[in-house]
Amino acid sequence: MKQVSEIAISYKPKVRASERYTIHCSKDAYELLIKEAFNADTLEYKEYLKLILLNNANKVLGITTISEGGMDSTIVDVRLILQTALLTHSSSIILAHNHPTGNILPSNYDDVMTKKIQEAAQQIDIKLYDHLIITRDNYYSYSDERKIRQ
Repeated sequence: MKQVSEIAISYKPKVRASERYTIHCSKDAYELLIKEAFNADTLEYKEYLKLILLNNANKVLGITTISEGGMDSTIVDVRLILQTALLTHSSSIILAHNHPTGNILPSNYDDVMTKKIQEAAQQIDIKLYDHLIITRDNYYSYSDERKIRQ
């Protein structure tokens, strides 16, 4: 008999459903990310891609790091992003990455990947709620700039 790996999925909430943080706007997401997900000591050192997972009431199920990169880029694996959303039963997601340079404006690559992720997520009924580019003091929101179709 061949050996087969067992795959286990777990979700261990730290707070009750009624106490989960709710995202109402891009500022809520930014403040949560700065407080809970990004380390201020490395925010200007290298690029990170984070994912906020939301239920259908925009309550935060969790935040995870998708990738850590170098000084000016990080890997964006659409399959890993969507796998995480599916396994957590997320209704929508918010992408967030930092620009260590302090420039909040998106690159062409940021625009292309945002569109690619939105289209892929749409195919499996997951909404891309926003994509934030953050710095220590400011952020850029694709939703606020109407670059994400709602």
